[in-house]
Amino acid sequence: MQHDKNTPRPLQQQQPAAHGDRQQQQSGSTDFQNKPQAQQGGSQVEGEGSYSATKNYQKDIGDYLKNADVQKDAENAKPRSDDEARELEEAEREGKSHSKGER
Repeated sequence: MQHDKNTPRPLQQQQPAAHGDRQQQQSGSTDFQNKPQAQQGGSQVEGEGSYSATKNYQKDIGDYLKNADVQKDAENAKPRSDDEARELEEAEREGKSHSKGER
């Protein structure tokens, strides 16, 4: 069927959106990629910003704050002598000398 320049071309039918489908299509790809799912009995690589590690860390911090004597732990962490305080200050200066943000 031929069309002249003044006759509008018919629109292409678009594919309906897939609702409830457990797959996703990558932009520009014709292949469907499975979404990552946790494997039972094995570990799944999550990469940087691991959700499970963050969740575990936050749970552990919450448990510590509920159950520990934070004030006592702070007192126990203080330097026990002037020499130890100087050593800690020197170590801090050394560490800061290697950082980009503080000099």
